[in-house]
Amino acid sequence: MAKYIKLYPDHPHPAHINEAVEILNNGGLVIYPTDTVYGLGASIHKPKAIEKLARIKGVKPESAPFTLLFHNLSQMSDYIKQIDTPTFKILKKATPGPYTFILPAVHRLPKIMKKRKTIGFRIPGCPILLEILKTLDAPLVNISIRDDDAFTEYTTDPELIYEKWRHRVDAVIDGGVSEKIPSTVIDLTGDEPVLVREGKGHWEIL
Repeated sequence: MAKYIKLYPDHPHPAHINEAVEILNNGGLVIYPTDTVYGLGASIHKPKAIEKLARIKGVKPESAPFTLLFHNLSQMSDYIKQIDTPTFKILKKATPGPYTFILPAVHRLPKIMKKRKTIGFRIPGCPILLEILKTLDAPLVNISIRDDDAFTEYTTDPELIYEKWRHRVDAVIDGGVSEKIPSTVIDLTGDEPVLVREGKGHWEIL
């Protein structure tokens, strides 16, 4: 059964952060708050855990709707192909924040994701998740736990999330009730940014 870990955004307890990171380093799956909806993730260095993520979504790893989560732009730059100045300015302006950017996939992706040509990159503005990413010192392979058709209390209330997911994951981090609005998705693979999905992030500021 999954561990239930309570963390407070203003002062996430280091011991509890370390507990979550240890689970991830051991190949576990963790549900955590973001600055939008709750996410479910695995360390990028744990291919079996990534395969399990794909099975939960019922898709193949190479086509699963994964997003890579990073602590900062420096960490993200290790996984991005060389980008032009306008693209870098957009990333710098919008991160950390409620944006997912579609960018070309790179060779450093895990073997089971090598066939992907593009993937989502994100630096979330959530203190709890940023501390986890900083301590883990590796990106998270992330999927949303939201329902395909609609958001429900079982995807926004951590106690109900735990009730639903406790036998399928290794830990649920309670960071408070989340919003129902997902991130704004922007495709940066072309000459101009393209809005893929309008969410919490304001498209106009970019």
